[in-house]
Amino acid sequence: MVIAKKHVSKAIHRNRLKRLIRNSFRNTARNLPGLDVVVLARKNASELDSLSLANKLNVLWGDLQAKAAGKLVTLNK
Repeated sequence: MVIAKKHVSKAIHRNRLKRLIRNSFRNTARNLPGLDVVVLARKNASELDSLSLANKLNVLWGDLQAKAAGKLVTLNK
């Protein structure tokens, strides 16, 4: 997993984001079909607290699961 230094400049923040994304994916992966997933960190991602980030990721994993099941037309948020 890579998070661009351009978007999150401090290593401690990049590592925190990677850790939270990995943990969130690990908890959700069993509900997702075999897919390759790309998560793009935006500039303000490091400003979110852990709970907010986890909630946003859970919504996105749910949308991805629904889209894979053919229930959701678009994934844009």
